Amino acid sequence: MAEVTLWHNPRCTKSRAALKLLEEKGIHPTIRLYLVDPPDARTLQRILRLLKIRAEDLVRKNEPIYKEHFKGKILTDEAWIQVLLKYPRLIQRPIVIYGRKAKIGRPPEKLLDLF
Repeated sequence: MAEVTLWHNPRCTKSRAALKLLEEKGIHPTIRLYLVDPPDARTLQRILRLLKIRAEDLVRKNEPIYKEHFKGKILTDEAWIQVLLKYPRLIQRPIVIYGRKAKIGRPPEKLLDLF
């Protein structure tokens, strides 16, 4: 089995549920605490390719930072990547990377489609 990586925020209910679900299925991912170890631009671009989404689709739109500074703005993918670099809290979670595929675990059960 290829390496499984979970971009995880232990304070997030969905992220904790995703980790529990994976472990119940015998999958023990490498944990990346992305708020402690934020991704660089190249890593974000890779994740977007694996997820097959635009950068704006990776943004958590219920966060106060988004609502106060970015709601309603039309930005390029590069600009959204810069926003995510500055505010990693805005990155959707949890994200699981498995080989050349990735999924956002909302709901966590969607992650099982990777395996």
